[in-house]
Amino acid sequence: MLIYLDLETTGLESSDKIVSIGLVVDDAKMTQEFYDLVNEGKKIPPKASSIHNITNESIVDKPQLKDTDSFKFLESFNQPGVTLISHNLNYNLMMLKGACFEWLGEMIDTRRVSKHLMHDCEEYSLEFLRYELKLYKEEPRGIITHEALSDAKLTKLLYMRLLSLASHQEQELLSFKNVLIQKFEFGKYAGRYIEEISMLDRGYLEWMLVNIMDLDEDLRYSIEYNL
Repeated sequence: MLIYLDLETTGLESSDKIVSIGLVVDDAKMTQEFYDLVNEGKKIPPKASSIHNITNESIVDKPQLKDTDSFKFLESFNQPGVTLISHNLNYNLMMLKGACFEWLGEMIDTRRVSKHLMHDCEEYSLEFLRYELKLYKEEPRGIITHEALSDAKLTKLLYMRLLSLASHQEQELLSFKNVLIQKFEFGKYAGRYIEEISMLDRGYLEWMLVNIMDLDEDLRYSIEYNL
């Protein structure tokens, strides 16, 4: 069984909470879909609402995550032999852990796999890859950007596209292997090679390692490699 997962949250920190969950489930017999709005007792700031369009009014009467059909399904199939597939997997696992849930099955991170297999992409957000790979030509009608169920559907399309480059088993391995990033995707050196900056401005890279606490783990690995 494959379970494609996406979450929307109150923010990006470990202290933030889930506000919606979307699942697309594929097994040998059928495809199922789940979507729930969630109230975990934390207010949604305007910045988060501006991204996923979920407001405090939207969730005022919604259940806790543990009481949703989505969570109950995820919990009932939390076992080896079931693969959880998500874009930016570590973030979603962190959010689930904050809700006292830890996944026990196999896992694939389509974001990290994409970074391993498609070095020339400018960025690796799900929305960017949707257009870069023209996934919109295959997607079902009614896709809404930053809506958990829609993003779970897009994650499924991306995974299936990645199968042309790497098998399911290879994607599982790549999901937990650090990516050696060649270029900066953001900041004052965006588009320039990390190796070049390590020679021209070593101090800046050392500053990044010390001061940016939430630095992407693959970028941290790549900076340390070049230093």
